[in-house]
Amino acid sequence: MKRECVDNCVQSFRAQHGQTQEQLAEAVGVTRQTVIAIEKGNYTPSVLLALKIANHFKTSVEELFSV
Repeated sequence: MKRECVDNCVQSFRAQHGQTQEQLAEAVGVTRQTVIAIEKGNYTPSVLLALKIANHFKTSVEELFSV
């Protein structure tokens, strides 16, 4: 069975907003390690966390994440 992956551009959005991983983590209520894992594609966030990240950047979940 093929492993499914979710691509994201969280790192790009974070850089555009001039934020550190720590600042993003604090804003959405997770650890910096979680942000690192999301950006590397090693962790697929829950729907709630994906919505929090999208809301933080004032964009849609679809702009940040894709399959």
